[in-house]
Amino acid sequence: MKTLFSTILISITCICISAQTEIALKDTLNLGTDVEEGAFTESLDDLAFKGIESIHADSLRIAAERALKNIPDSIYINRLQSIESPINFPYNSKVKAYIELYTKRKRNQVSIMLGLSEYYFPIFEAQLDAAGLPLELKYLPIIESALNPRAFSRVGASGLWQFMYPTGKQYGLQVNSYVDERRDPIKSTEAAISYLSDLYEMYNDWYLVIAAYNCGQGNVNKAIRRSGGKRDFWEIYHRLPRETRGYVPAFIAAAYTMNYYEEHLISPQKSDIVLETDTIMINNLLHFNQVAAMMDVNVETLRELNPHYRLDVVPSINKKYALKLPTKSIDSFIDKEEFIYSFEREKYFASNKLVEPSNHHYAPSAPKNKTKLYYTVKSGDAVGLIADWYDVRTSDLRYWNNISRNLIKVGQKLAVYVPNNKVTYYQQINKMSYAQKKNLDGKTVVIASKSSVKAPVTHSGDYEVYTVRKGDNLWTIAKKYPGVSNADIMQLNGISDASKLSPGQKLKIRPKS
Repeated sequence: MKTLFSTILISITCICISAQTEIALKDTLNLGTDVEEGAFTESLDDLAFKGIESIHADSLRIAAERALKNIPDSIYINRLQSIESPINFPYNSKVKAYIELYTKRKRNQVSIMLGLSEYYFPIFEAQLDAAGLPLELKYLPIIESALNPRAFSRVGASGLWQFMYPTGKQYGLQVNSYVDERRDPIKSTEAAISYLSDLYEMYNDWYLVIAAYNCGQGNVNKAIRRSGGKRDFWEIYHRLPRETRGYVPAFIAAAYTMNYYEEHLISPQKSDIVLETDTIMINNLLHFNQVAAMMDVNVETLRELNPHYRLDVVPSINKKYALKLPTKSIDSFIDKEEFIYSFEREKYFASNKLVEPSNHHYAPSAPKNKTKLYYTVKSGDAVGLIADWYDVRTSDLRYWNNISRNLIKVGQKLAVYVPNNKVTYYQQINKMSYAQKKNLDGKTVVIASKSSVKAPVTHSGDYEVYTVRKGDNLWTIAKKYPGVSNADIMQLNGISDASKLSPGQKLKIRPKS
């Protein structure tokens, strides 16, 4: 491990670029420097939450961070070339933009993911190694889900590897009201490896495989045909969907960051996930609350180790299901097994049967130092907006209320957990008008300068309406309206495919204030 002093010296030393590096830089593609804000950057945003504090640094560390602001391209190139892998890691302006996204703007999220990687990477590596695939593919879940097994995208993809429902079923993942194996770290990794292997059989190129994993074989095949049969990612780059253009550079940047985070003075944030675990087979209906009541294991730990059980229920009726526990708790479970099954049996499984999911008394335990409040959904509300008003992650809001595909309805009461010392502040939100909520935490409407181009907004009925222009996408449109996300616009307009916008199309943005 390099000392902090040597890191500073490497970072601030003027390095002469070799002839080989000069050629590499001249051959760099003119891809632009802006990051394509896609689902994978939203996963990072979802991972972040208010209250995370950056590392307290002394004067030497602050000096080092300043020195790291302008790292020469030659250092990035040499570091990427030093990663030992059958996958080549090229460098260009787009890759640089994502490296800076991870190492500068998203440092806290990277710190969290480094902590999570101690639990998840060994799972990925073991299966990738057994299948003979490059171990560096373990970085895909970083850009897919930010290593969050409960991640659920705006288009319905779920889990660490973000499988859509049809693809998950195709590769043997069980999905029903009680179990979603797309969230199971082991089974979803098995499915992902099978999928990636099939794609490699088709393309024999890892970057085309990674692109197809993101946007599907159909889009990659179209890009290949439209480029005259070229089968190199960078040669078909401009013919791929917008989000996929950023997906491969994000993967390269994730590989870089996971290998060189120390050089950027990023430290892993210790995860609460229990690292030493074992599995026991369950042959009877079981609720997490039964286990927690009879053993020294809390419900949240059970959820973290078993994220594929959607309602805290192991539905073992016609077959056995696996339950992962801390290793130290296995013997205790075996000794108390019959008592655990019988604890308040009628409360959880009346007549020894599963209850309907809609009537299930599922209620996540309150996070530490939090108070439970309720918000009543009103016309025009969206999951992203509500989460923003209460300063919580959208994934947490969905999880607390068992929300699928961001679908909520007027009159529905949503549970929200807020800091104990801010209960009075957050209690007011449920009684506020939309205009008042819009201005929470100083999020006022931005007034455009005379030189800026005004958004073509009209008012139709009860909503503000935006007319789509050439070059628009949902992300750029949402940025014009503080407090509105692209997911909110999709939900309000019933859009399932964000890529299918057309100039002249009218989009509802939000209720009139």
